[in-house]
Amino acid sequence: MQTLPKGANAPLPPGPVAVHVTASAPVDISALLVAETGKVRGDADFIFYNQPAASGVRYRPDGVDVDPAAVDAEIERVTVTASLDGRGPATFGALGGLRLDVAVAGKPVAVFEPDGLGAETALLCVEIYRRGSQWKVRAVGQGYANGLAGIATDFGISVEDQPAPPPVASPPADAQPAEAGRITLDKGKVSLAKRQTVSLTKGGAPALRRVAMGLGWDPASSGSTIDLDASAILIGSTGTKVDAVWFMNKLALRGLVEHSGDNLSGHGSGDDETITADLQALPAAITAIVFVVNSFRGQQFTEVGSAYCRLLDLGSGAELVRFDLSHSEPRTGVVMSVLRRNGPVWEMTAIGEFHDGRTARAMFGVAEDVVRGLAG
Repeated sequence: MQTLPKGANAPLPPGPVAVHVTASAPVDISALLVAETGKVRGDADFIFYNQPAASGVRYRPDGVDVDPAAVDAEIERVTVTASLDGRGPATFGALGGLRLDVAVAGKPVAVFEPDGLGAETALLCVEIYRRGSQWKVRAVGQGYANGLAGIATDFGISVEDQPAPPPVASPPADAQPAEAGRITLDKGKVSLAKRQTVSLTKGGAPALRRVAMGLGWDPASSGSTIDLDASAILIGSTGTKVDAVWFMNKLALRGLVEHSGDNLSGHGSGDDETITADLQALPAAITAIVFVVNSFRGQQFTEVGSAYCRLLDLGSGAELVRFDLSHSEPRTGVVMSVLRRNGPVWEMTAIGEFHDGRTARAMFGVAEDVVRGLAG
């Protein structure tokens, strides 16, 4: 087995290649299928937990499998990346223990231990590439301080969809005026209808501190899978997006808002994804948190049997508020709910508004519009 310094390469014998990644804390693994242009051909060439396979390439939680004989002829290299998932150190410089082991047909061939890392939060680790009829491995070790989204952008991945159409000025016919629907938690758990608002206060109880928004969904038909992504968009006092948590960025404001990680199928009981927030510790400049759900693969919400969101008090574990979507539309994104400051008190409004957008980034403008509409 050969130890590779940064930038070095080594030939690979024929056979299936396995890249195994280890580190002192969990990291997220992904792979990019890169054409001769130096870019991916499209979003389908980004392989990760949410899109785990392409021709000749398969994602594993601890690495990537590459079958060179099955890789499309237009692909010149498969680049394996690692990014921090929020459960350990904030940078690769503080991580330690990062190691890439490359084996062919189960036999160790090369090892690469990146060094000299600092503020990076995502890393190009190794690439499996072709030179004529020969496949090789190269130790890369190039870091990015702007996370996996920075890598995706550099390689031509569309992490930002076409802008979604603005919401209509008037609420749907089944909407209930927010003012008419204002209630409190004095009588216990609240079930909201669309456009209802609940003030997150209870007489005699201290203000809520840490809360969790659980979001869940089920496939419309038995045996099918529906792969959705929950995200939270933080809106500032100027009415614009300040930060967000989603599958490419699991922490916002140094962990004051945190994403639990991705669910790939929608099967099973309980929340599919959870986003936690420390409401009392959030800077005063953060005036709202907008919770959205998107379909990265383009599945439409007409394929979803049911979807809901529910707010829990992490101090007591009690469910406080629940909102169930009562209908679906053939679109790829939905604004589920908003947590918004009203003076010193936080309140939750059920939205249930559908849009076109496969990632949280496509919903940034939509979220801003929704918050402006509530303020108006």
